[in-house]
Amino acid sequence: MANHWWEIQVLCDPTLEDLIFWRLQTFGCQGTSSETKGTSRFVQAYLPQEAAQLLDLAALSLAFRQDAISVSLPVPGVHWHLIDEEDWASGWKKYWQPQPIGDCFLVCPAWLSPPEAPERTILHLDPGVAFGTGDHATTQLCLESLEMRLALNSGEKQNITLADIGCGSGILSIGALLLGAERAYAVDTDPLAVRSTAANAKLNEIDGDRLRVSQGSIDRLIETLAEPVDGIVCNILAEVIIDLIPHFEAISKPTTWGVISGVLLDQAKAVADTLEQQGWMVATLWRRKEWCCFNIRREQ
Repeated sequence: MANHWWEIQVLCDPTLEDLIFWRLQTFGCQGTSSETKGTSRFVQAYLPQEAAQLLDLAALSLAFRQDAISVSLPVPGVHWHLIDEEDWASGWKKYWQPQPIGDCFLVCPAWLSPPEAPERTILHLDPGVAFGTGDHATTQLCLESLEMRLALNSGEKQNITLADIGCGSGILSIGALLLGAERAYAVDTDPLAVRSTAANAKLNEIDGDRLRVSQGSIDRLIETLAEPVDGIVCNILAEVIIDLIPHFEAISKPTTWGVISGVLLDQAKAVADTLEQQGWMVATLWRRKEWCCFNIRREQ
């Protein structure tokens, strides 16, 4: 018998899109897509059938409704139905097209031929079920922050190592390496994300010595790193980030910088307070819609 997945469809005001992505991610959805329909955004997400019951889906729909009402926006239209695994595995791909990010990157789906864009660095990607296609605001903010750090000598090997905590599809590690970072150490608690990162490294012709990926979290990095890293990237949920911040020092040197996202604007103060308490300074705080990205460094 074929495995089945819930396909969740949300038609919403564009202002709500990022918040809906966040709720779908925290709900456990794997694979998302978004497109414009008239003046609205049409979001689709996928979840294994056994991961949610009808009451769970109804509660998710209610959360979308409450989010909209709280900011005086139209209530999203929400629908769900079951599809076969084969349909899920390929169905969302037709909505994803090459996407320019920042001044340097063009994120290109692995199953499409990249357009001619010699002025941009092509980042080939097949996220599978891992989070990180480049479509979400937090991923874009992180890539743009890495570009700010590394693009001055884009493509030239730089003596920079970084740690990618919660690597998902590997998009941030790969982006940094394409910009010239020497080596990245990527970890994720999800074995499917580890597999996806390794596969995407091969797509971009990055060998295993430059991108070392393993299952785990910061404790895994503490065990395996021979020396502190120059940079830390972490694009996950604010609650998890707050728990991780006290452990950043164990993999840092006095000059280490960081790019931290996955944080909603109303969660920013809690994250900033924790960073300050642990000896980190917020150099810049970038925002896009309801999300923000911290560019941080050690206090001297």
